[in-house]
Amino acid sequence: MSDFEKFLNNLGHENEHVEYKEAKNNFPITDNKDPHCIHGYCVALGNECGGFLVLGIDNNMQVVGTNFDLHKENLKEFIYEQTGQRIEVIEYCIDGKKVIAIDIPSRPVGKYLTFNKIPYMRVGQQLREMDQETIKKILNEGQVDWSGQVARGASFDDIDDVAVLIAKENFAIKHPNIQKEEIASWDKKTFLSKAKLLNDNKVTNAALILLGKEESKDLLSPAVAQISWILKDTNGEDLDYQHFFPPFIKTVNDLYAKIRNLKYRYMHGAGSLFPEEVDKYEPYVIREALNNCIAHQDYSKCSKITVVEKTDSLIFANDGYFIPKTIEAVIDTDTPPRYYRNRFLADAMVNLNMIDTVGSGIRRMFRYQRDRFFPLPTYDLSSEQVKVEIFGKVLDVNYARILAENTDLSLEDIILLDNVQKKKKIEQTAANRLRKLGYIEGRYPHIYISASLAEKTNSVGDYLNKKGLETRFYENLILDYLKVRSASKKELETFLIPKLSEILTDKQKKKKIGNILHRMSVKGLIVSSSKTKRAVWSKK
Repeated sequence: MSDFEKFLNNLGHENEHVEYKEAKNNFPITDNKDPHCIHGYCVALGNECGGFLVLGIDNNMQVVGTNFDLHKENLKEFIYEQTGQRIEVIEYCIDGKKVIAIDIPSRPVGKYLTFNKIPYMRVGQQLREMDQETIKKILNEGQVDWSGQVARGASFDDIDDVAVLIAKENFAIKHPNIQKEEIASWDKKTFLSKAKLLNDNKVTNAALILLGKEESKDLLSPAVAQISWILKDTNGEDLDYQHFFPPFIKTVNDLYAKIRNLKYRYMHGAGSLFPEEVDKYEPYVIREALNNCIAHQDYSKCSKITVVEKTDSLIFANDGYFIPKTIEAVIDTDTPPRYYRNRFLADAMVNLNMIDTVGSGIRRMFRYQRDRFFPLPTYDLSSEQVKVEIFGKVLDVNYARILAENTDLSLEDIILLDNVQKKKKIEQTAANRLRKLGYIEGRYPHIYISASLAEKTNSVGDYLNKKGLETRFYENLILDYLKVRSASKKELETFLIPKLSEILTDKQKKKKIGNILHRMSVKGLIVSSSKTKRAVWSKK
């Protein structure tokens, strides 16, 4: 594979960080009004933490070539004068066709870039004026890290001895180059310094959160350091609960012990690819989700972290907007974000082997769920709160079958299929691609995982339920019903709707019933008393 092919594969399709332009003859460097120029894209992509503007490539990632005569140094100087960004320009020649790639760096932390005094950002593949909420988030990046501030009134006596022992064990795992005996010999102050939990040799808020005695939580006021575990039954009623306080490095283990991580047994068919049984939840996934809540909680909100245990899933929630904006933005990049809400706390938790760097931990959670054929973690970022639901069962056996038989399936396609099984809408272009691969069926947008392998998975009944039974079956049901008595269309709808495909909406189900009645009338099987809505149908 050539350097250019590797470069293009790494970029992938257009997104918030990549823009392709054919620019066969020319492309404007700047414009007085229209941001669709090199200057405008440098601003918009820079506001998305950087990306690439590529000239000579169409939207299908095909090389068309550009004749644009670009003066690199003049462009670099112009963009630097306008935005303060130091762009890089790379030129490729592919089969005699020129491609120009402009590498655009990220905006500075706590600042946004503007084009003609307007801050632009990317929304999907479009340029949009930045909304006030996004501007607010960017400006807040420059605020002082609360977790790294010295905890007023706190001393080393407020640090829990047992928590320090646990922290030393974790520190030794994270730093195998340091002898365990040396780590064990460090006194409390030395260890906290090595673990980067001190500021000016004084105890920080992060130190109290992770290693502080339970009674020391009052020193964090008005911030709240509390995790509440709530157990719910199938009806959503509370069955049990318990509150957990610092030291979190210790109490997260106590909370983990409360979760009922039972065995999940797979439904087997002949020649099944599924294992016999697994734990409902991978321990790493539970700990990573919980520790992420601790690391990224907005403690200024004075609220608690919650862990809700349902029958077949766990829901973790912490206050504070999701800084990378989308889960896709985290999964698609191999680098951690430039800004953390609690960088001091997050760095210390990495040091103590409590979390991976942001991004890699989430990707590992996705891989663990994928490896057991379970649904991927579901993130709700709709408000200034981050919720993630972890499932402990197979939702759709056809989804599980596809994953089991296609071990090289890309994470991008797995995410799309996961959205389909959860009945979440995906783009039609993505649906068309999955359909060509044979992974989905149904009329867009009412699509579902393909059941072409239904017989192999002993799920014929489920397949027929989704696919919709043959029209003849419904005709026989109607005829049997009308043998007893005549009925209006509304009465027949009440009778048939529960038996129709669950993929259809109520409106589509009623339309289908109307079509069946019409065909039966044409075939002379049934007759209507009139052509009005009050018509009564009878068997002929």
